[in-house]
Amino acid sequence: MNALVVYDSQYGNTQRIAQAVADTLREFGRVRLVCVDPAHPVELEDVDLLVMGCPTQGWRATPTMQSFLDGVSSEELRGLAIACFDTRFKMPRWMTGSAAGVMEEKLRENGVSLLVPPESFFVKGKRGPLRGGELDRAAAWSRMLCEEVDMPHPAAR
Repeated sequence: MNALVVYDSQYGNTQRIAQAVADTLREFGRVRLVCVDPAHPVELEDVDLLVMGCPTQGWRATPTMQSFLDGVSSEELRGLAIACFDTRFKMPRWMTGSAAGVMEEKLRENGVSLLVPPESFFVKGKRGPLRGGELDRAAAWSRMLCEEVDMPHPAAR
């Protein structure tokens, strides 16, 4: 499996989740971890699993992540297993919004479906830190993604 984890992070919390996701996915294959940067396009060639994440800001994805999504064509995304996550306060989604939910909507508008429903990981405050157990939840979520795309663990081969 070739996975790509693309993220944006403001205070390092989303970066920590993205790193935990990438570290876990490495148990199943090659992984690139990329902080999205409009000045450097992200290459999707040879990617089987694309994971995108960013903090929720103003009920939506960061402008940088929105720019990334606007710059990727539906043709580039078709055939990829795609998952989205965000970091946000642990409150009802209608109160905080969800960047991952907004990313899912944007992808659906382009005819692309997610592998699993969007996931949120929780912070204690605007600058963090992450709530206890969130890195473990990110690792478990990553393993579930691999199960969904039917990627066997190397030890099981």
